[in-house]
Amino acid sequence: MLDGDGLEKVLGETVSRETVDMLETHLALLEKWNPAINLVSSGSLKDGWSRHTIDSAQVFVPGRNRAGLWVDFGSGGGFPGLVAAILATELAPDLRFVLVESDKRKSAFLLNAVNTLKLNVTILAERVEALPCQSAQVISARAVSELGQLLNYAEPHLAEDGICIFPKGERYEQEISRAEKHWRFKLAQRQSITDPKAVILVLGDIQRV
Repeated sequence: MLDGDGLEKVLGETVSRETVDMLETHLALLEKWNPAINLVSSGSLKDGWSRHTIDSAQVFVPGRNRAGLWVDFGSGGGFPGLVAAILATELAPDLRFVLVESDKRKSAFLLNAVNTLKLNVTILAERVEALPCQSAQVISARAVSELGQLLNYAEPHLAEDGICIFPKGERYEQEISRAEKHWRFKLAQRQSITDPKAVILVLGDIQRV
């Protein structure tokens, strides 16, 4: 069994064995598909539970009390969107998930994972720019683009009271400064527990300057 205590530390509560099993199955599928598709760097799979699953679980936390649609851009191997969807089956059943991945091979992996795990999750093999308006309560993205471009992607798809949740690395302050030249937003920062130099940015009331 993987480190359930690490998951409890992130969530502030324990989850069922069934939920942990689903997360473990996701990682097993990732390891199976990764040599052919390169969903994540092969080196990161040695510590995939912390590097990917726990890292994505902390993105779930700021959005878990929402109800409605959660859209994840550039889902790739399912991080953070598929992990959030798995956790939501037990902890946030009022959330629905759409995972957006333009790479057809990666979207095929996501569809396989969703079917294997029997999740009610929609996979859209589209570019973000081509999506119809989503009116999402939550938009997330991990390692997709810098903050200003993410806001360009997100703003047309965000509900009026929706939030964006973006994990960012050590240069996050520079990204915020650049984004503030073109955007106004309310910002909360959460320290990453998987990387001392990283943060989770939670943005709301997003408007173009």
